[in-house]
Amino acid sequence: MSKKLNYHSADPRGLIYEAYRMEPLKDEEYRSIFLDWALGIPIEQDVFGLINDLLAMYQREYPDHPMTRILREGLKTNKTRTNRRRSRASRKDTS
Repeated sequence: MSKKLNYHSADPRGLIYEAYRMEPLKDEEYRSIFLDWALGIPIEQDVFGLINDLLAMYQREYPDHPMTRILREGLKTNKTRTNRRRSRASRKDTS
């Protein structure tokens, strides 16, 4: 059974949805929209899972859109954060 994506669950305020439908903006403006979206996500939610959901919804239709690129960059942040945690944990074990 495939999971049906609903932009309301991944984008409750419709910020990302609207970003894809606006006249072209500067990258900084798309980043600002992304930041506003991220700050509106409740802390208990998996932000990186939501980014994956958004990419599943939009990247096929808008592969070269600046918001698609910014969402992909958001996923890279997850890898960096995970690697930093592992590195920090390994240093703690050596004391």
